[in-house]
Amino acid sequence: MDSRVLDEAADWLMRLHDGDVSDADRAACERWRKAHVDHAMAWERAELLMGKLGGLPAALAMPVLQRADRSGRRAAVAKLAALLAIVPAGWLGWKVSEGQGWTADLRAATGEQRESVLPDGSRLVLDTASAVNIAFDAKLRMVHLLHGALFVETAADASGAHRPFVVATAQGRLRALGTQFTVRQTDAGAIHLAVSEGAVEVTLRGAASPALIVPAGQQTVLTAQGVEPLRAAPPEVQAWVHGMLMADATPLAEVCAELSRYCSGVLSCAPEVARIKVSGAYPLTDIDRTLGMLASTYPVRVHTRFRGLWVTVTAS
Repeated sequence: MDSRVLDEAADWLMRLHDGDVSDADRAACERWRKAHVDHAMAWERAELLMGKLGGLPAALAMPVLQRADRSGRRAAVAKLAALLAIVPAGWLGWKVSEGQGWTADLRAATGEQRESVLPDGSRLVLDTASAVNIAFDAKLRMVHLLHGALFVETAADASGAHRPFVVATAQGRLRALGTQFTVRQTDAGAIHLAVSEGAVEVTLRGAASPALIVPAGQQTVLTAQGVEPLRAAPPEVQAWVHGMLMADATPLAEVCAELSRYCSGVLSCAPEVARIKVSGAYPLTDIDRTLGMLASTYPVRVHTRFRGLWVTVTAS
């Protein structure tokens, strides 16, 4: 996004937090927001950031509260614009699907994992920030993945009708063939499927016949362009089901990106430590503990700001 627009959004945010803000100021901000789609998108980032941080960060609010000189205020606006520029895509993506998520049959909040037993006895585990709808009828057992990731352990159809068990996704349908498997939808819309037992039949969106069958120990990715070739699915792919992150010489940047999915705020690593190779098993249910483990094992430090909602891993 254009840095100039982010600067303007930051300036408006600072002005609206001024104790002397007037109705005319609010109206002017509204006109600015509606003047261009980029303005509206920048303001959405501002609202998301304020919602996550619970208001304007104290360090940035001081220039407003103390009526700082113009240079001090400009510095605060620049810092706020920088924060807006790196608002995680996941925040924006979850906002888009939030309406579905809140009204879903089953959902797990950020940082939460939820296990459920479905009416047919099948076991379902939802990963962090995930949501599904359940639709069982006389002919079909359907789970519709709205957002995030899930693990399925199917049970024999207790009704005796031998109804197929299907997971519907944005890129197609996944039919369980007596199986255990995980499905994850990325922010970009790709569907990652990994099978640990049995097999899964894949039918791409809009197709009349299956594209392939994924056997146990294999994984694939479904996109709008098709389905990727099968490849081995290592155990760490499904480690999240047991509340763990398994790393095997994994770049720290990738580890932090995965951990960030379980955080309500921002978790990132500095470029100078991004390529450090990380190995081990780390709990996803206690991110603070995991960060402490990383800091005690590797030459890194963990910096926390804004009430713990902004975490950066840097060189020690």
